[in-house]
Amino acid sequence: MLTLPDFPWDSLVPYKERASAVAGGLVDLSVGTPVDPTPAAVQAALREAADAPGYPQTWGTADLREAVATWFAARRGVPDVDPAGVLPTIGSKELVAWLPLLLGLGPGEVVGFPRVAYPTYDVGARLARAIPMAADATTAFGPDSPKLLWLNTPGNPTGKVLGVEHLRKVVDWARDRGVIVASDECYAELDWRPDGVRERGIPTTPSILDPRVTGGSHEGLLCVYSLSKQSNLAGYRAAFVAGDPTLVGQLLEIRKHSGMIMPWPVQRAMLAALSDHTHVEAQKAVYAARRAALLPAVAHFGLRVDDSEAGLYLWASADEDCWTTVGRLADRGILAAPGAFYGPAGERHVRIALTGSDERIAAAVARLS
Repeated sequence: MLTLPDFPWDSLVPYKERASAVAGGLVDLSVGTPVDPTPAAVQAALREAADAPGYPQTWGTADLREAVATWFAARRGVPDVDPAGVLPTIGSKELVAWLPLLLGLGPGEVVGFPRVAYPTYDVGARLARAIPMAADATTAFGPDSPKLLWLNTPGNPTGKVLGVEHLRKVVDWARDRGVIVASDECYAELDWRPDGVRERGIPTTPSILDPRVTGGSHEGLLCVYSLSKQSNLAGYRAAFVAGDPTLVGQLLEIRKHSGMIMPWPVQRAMLAALSDHTHVEAQKAVYAARRAALLPAVAHFGLRVDDSEAGLYLWASADEDCWTTVGRLADRGILAAPGAFYGPAGERHVRIALTGSDERIAAAVARLS
């Protein structure tokens, strides 16, 4: 019988009730759900494609796949993405959950992922009846290499960014052992590091498909990306996977048979979003202002912020059990996510999202300060 962990968010309900009872109401910073408007041009593209009586293409239209390749060149410093190695997905979570099964993994095969990580990497291994293994170093696997290794950069919940040299070492190690590397890079556009730290002036964090990482070949590599965060499209379920055309082709064939198809109107909306970088920069500025307001308030409350170099969260600790911190924040009417949701290594941290409205962020700052 398939065994899955309990859905973690259910355990937050009592703390949500506690926080909601505070005068002024709940400030929910536990989930990274965008609250700002979907860009007008994207909404318009969705409306214009609303007459969709026929079945869409599982592979996505040629112009959509070309737009993904162009986006990689313009934003990620990756000029060599083959449109044949691009596949739209119904959000990124479903791909993360089903990737081990879609790649043919099964019992006895290992899926590796970071020790502090998005829980769906573990769930995906279990759905394939493979062996989930949390590890922060390739040496942790010993002589038995995983079949699939997940990276997450920028990390959720930590906001940690993996640099080019680190990524290159992982890719070299994986290729020596026939390991497929999948890199979840959904927060790449939200890079808070100083300009001088960024490689070659690229506005986003480094990608697993960067030629300095790959040596010019995407063999054995997959990059997963979502427009939920950068374009406020969480409700559209607009994402894609790109990389090795052979692996993407394998995913495509299975998805054709199983009907895993991004709806046509969402494909057109995604094309519009990828073709406009202005709204991304504007949304990043909104999050930057919220982050700048929250950082000193969190410190005033007695929390140390670790990593958090990119992404939508502050990874904070009071050097106490995370549930104690969650409770103290709930007493101020603020709901945060306990680090234990992301593995035992996160049990002394909480994750605080930047996705409240300006008014709710201001309320949180006042309560913490």
